[in-house]
Amino acid sequence: MEAPGGDLTGPDRESQEVSMLALDLLQAALVHVNTLLLQEVLAEPKWADKLTDADRRALSPLFWTHVNPYSRFELNMSNRLDLNPAATIPGQRTSQDQPAPAP
Repeated sequence: MEAPGGDLTGPDRESQEVSMLALDLLQAALVHVNTLLLQEVLAEPKWADKLTDADRRALSPLFWTHVNPYSRFELNMSNRLDLNPAATIPGQRTSQDQPAPAP
């Protein structure tokens, strides 16, 4: 996929493009999982009082320090991440907060 210098490896341009698309997909999946994890933490009442608006604006799902891309991954498909998709963030917009679409 990627050489130590940051260059994409592959015998031709098409292989390099597939590698780049795979990295894009990996990043999108990581951001999705990180977003779910952030939502779960922010749904806890103790964090609602601690975080200021500036703290909330500084949050980003683009962190990756918990990922080890150069190691062996052992997947246990019988276990799932306990992510609650119904968790809401305090102050999160609801459908009632949204303005009605213009006709």
